[in-house]
Amino acid sequence: MLMYPQINPVALQLGPIAIHWYGLTYLAAFALFFFLATRRLRHEPYRSLDSAAAWARKDIEDMLFLGVMGVIVGGRLGYCLFYKPGYYLTHPLEIFFVWQGGMSFHGGMLGVIASMIWYSHSRARPFWQVMDFIAPCVPLGLAAGRVGNFINGELWGRFSSPDLPWGMVFPQSGSMLPRHPSQVYQFLLEGILLFVLLWLYARKERKQGQVAAMFLIGYGIFRFIAEFFREPDDFLGLRALNLSQGQWLCVPMVLFGIGLWLWAARRPVPARVTTL
Repeated sequence: MLMYPQINPVALQLGPIAIHWYGLTYLAAFALFFFLATRRLRHEPYRSLDSAAAWARKDIEDMLFLGVMGVIVGGRLGYCLFYKPGYYLTHPLEIFFVWQGGMSFHGGMLGVIASMIWYSHSRARPFWQVMDFIAPCVPLGLAAGRVGNFINGELWGRFSSPDLPWGMVFPQSGSMLPRHPSQVYQFLLEGILLFVLLWLYARKERKQGQVAAMFLIGYGIFRFIAEFFREPDDFLGLRALNLSQGQWLCVPMVLFGIGLWLWAARRPVPARVTTL
């Protein structure tokens, strides 16, 4: 078995200012999104739109700014509502104490959706075209976030067999028994594998909404699987049917994704307007 390498969560100390690795992984996630989004402009239908509807670098910059706001606000509010509603109801000011930690992917996703609704309305762009554009650019950012979780030594896994070669002891968990390095599992499943599958799927033009639907389905399934190896939050434990809170949040995500894909498959392909 392996011993968790005690990594200093502070990457750089400049006097009273501490730059944390976790914050740097967020910056890496946003940088990866921008890089991939510029490559996404080469995919159909974005590269063949007429001049009036063409996508440009400025669109990516605007979406990234709004997306960052959606991730931060939605991720924090989602954590407070989904995981500790009773506590934050009695301590409402602590909702703003983001430095104490506590972010939810599902809340961040809802925040991004809300910000993209505003973006698509303000730019007069089809909402599902916007969501299809950004969906393949997200998983590598999620992978970067899992790297941050590992560096912080948080979100460790459940106990593993002592014979598991990559079983890892996390002393900060209060036990010296080996556990599944669930952060690595999520890095590989929700990050790398989901990115590869979704990027390949999105390279070919699909009906509007289908790429976004595949993200919902893929992430929901991979997260559901990974949660079997991840230690449930100690203040929640396992819920109904011995499933974690994260797994229950993935169920409507997958169901909605399937419904969205089927709905999109029945829609006609929008006619393109070209200029001479």
